[in-house]
Amino acid sequence: MFEKLFEKPGTIKRLRNASLLEDRLRYLTYRAERGSGWLALREIARYQYIATKYLNIDNDRIITIKEIKDATRRWLRDEMLKFGRKDFSCSSRGYRFISDIKIWLKFLDRLEDPKQRIPWQLKEYVNYMRKEKGLSEATIYTRRFILVQFFSKTKEDLEHFLANLIPAHIDTILIKELSRGLYARRTIKNQMSILRSFLRYAEHRNWCPCGIVDSINSPRVYRHDALPTGLSLEEIQRLVKTTEGERPLDIRDRAIILFLAVYGFRASEVRQLRLEDIDWKQRTFCLKHSKRGPAQQFPLSQTVADALLEYITKTRPQCVSYGEIFLTFRAPFRPLKGLASLIYARWRRLGVDIKKHGTHSLRHACASRLINQGVPLKTIADQLGHRDLETTRVYTKVNLTKLREVANFNLGGVL
Repeated sequence: MFEKLFEKPGTIKRLRNASLLEDRLRYLTYRAERGSGWLALREIARYQYIATKYLNIDNDRIITIKEIKDATRRWLRDEMLKFGRKDFSCSSRGYRFISDIKIWLKFLDRLEDPKQRIPWQLKEYVNYMRKEKGLSEATIYTRRFILVQFFSKTKEDLEHFLANLIPAHIDTILIKELSRGLYARRTIKNQMSILRSFLRYAEHRNWCPCGIVDSINSPRVYRHDALPTGLSLEEIQRLVKTTEGERPLDIRDRAIILFLAVYGFRASEVRQLRLEDIDWKQRTFCLKHSKRGPAQQFPLSQTVADALLEYITKTRPQCVSYGEIFLTFRAPFRPLKGLASLIYARWRRLGVDIKKHGTHSLRHACASRLINQGVPLKTIADQLGHRDLETTRVYTKVNLTKLREVANFNLGGVL
């Protein structure tokens, strides 16, 4: 590998004599198989060599982020002393060094993972949700995230906090959050529901005093008290128009936006689509909803099919390691994440002032459009992956077409 990347025998010899040779070569091979160019591989090989000099990584211990940053400062300081002046490229080189070494150590399972700092009580609760309650991974992730965020505000060990928990402790945190005005009533209600579920489990495990769950109150939210916020057809057309062009990024994003807008899928469902899910002969594709049942078959519309085919044949990276359709463009290639930020960036360029700018706004718009077209409620629920028809029924409140028919009803001579 080194002979392909470097020409000077002295450089090759130094790289071969440094520690962790097998681990360094294994990672370089991994990056090469996933499309990294030789320039990127050369830079990584140099950074690996520097890391062996400035980081104590000869043993199998876990390396912390702080250690990497400290090693980076020492290396950059030595570089500036070596050249006798301030190297103005040191800042960018430092950021790149930290990024590449973090990815390498994570590949070796030797990077400190912030998730490992999750209290053991929450880890047991996650296992309970997964094995005993059979909840979806999306639901488990959301609940864990909310609980971690909530208990991080306690500023003390979770075991001690639970053992001495009284209702006033929760009220203090809740009042502080309410005063910030960042959450709607329904959001707070959902968070308190998740907290009650965890504390009920904690009571069963004798981690906290009994009766705490009954003392937690959440704001009253009336059924269907708010209209779902969706986009108009004109706004969606403007969003799709931002993807016109031959840039690889635009071609990929056009296929993603059409999947979200035409079918109303969740972002996680679009991310999980795989190449083998598409049946080009039958013009169908299979999708497993993130919150319900087995895979479901959908017809592949011509508009979506054209955008998807253009992306796969022209711009999708040739990566055999992943079967997901949508991948990153920068090596090492991996499944795409962060669809919400992708949509938001395009709204910002348009300068459109809308309240909801994420992927769910396209889902709401799809549901409202189907309602206005008179599609049966059960069909819409199946399309959106709703288990309960009441979840879908909320969109009937924005059926403007039917409401206009009521408003235009001519009573004639009745009055």
